[in-house]
Amino acid sequence: MIPTEIKLHRRSRVLELTFDDGQQFELPCELLRVRSPSAEVQGHGGEWVVPTGKEAVNVTRIEPVGQYAVRLTFDDGHNTGLYAWDYLHDLGAHRERYWAEYLAALEKLGYARIPPAPL
Repeated sequence: MIPTEIKLHRRSRVLELTFDDGQQFELPCELLRVRSPSAEVQGHGGEWVVPTGKEAVNVTRIEPVGQYAVRLTFDDGHNTGLYAWDYLHDLGAHRERYWAEYLAALEKLGYARIPPAPL
């Protein structure tokens, strides 16, 4: 599946994707950042390293990488993950599960997530 439209909503910190199969997803920038496909987040041994303090993170740049992915640059400086189309589609299709896993991981770390104030 390939995105036919990618829109960044900076005020709400949401990346909206429409795919060629007709599915549309809204992915919070926080989720995109904490589930980055980078080695820094995915761990060099395959174990997810849960970033904390990313509640107000936003995307500042979307850069195409060939015909298969985008590189997202976040306002915290992170830009090492390549978000392949299938990875973005999976994040959208399973957003609720990934979000629940993220919240559970923060709780296990003893981190109290503070939702950001609206822009």
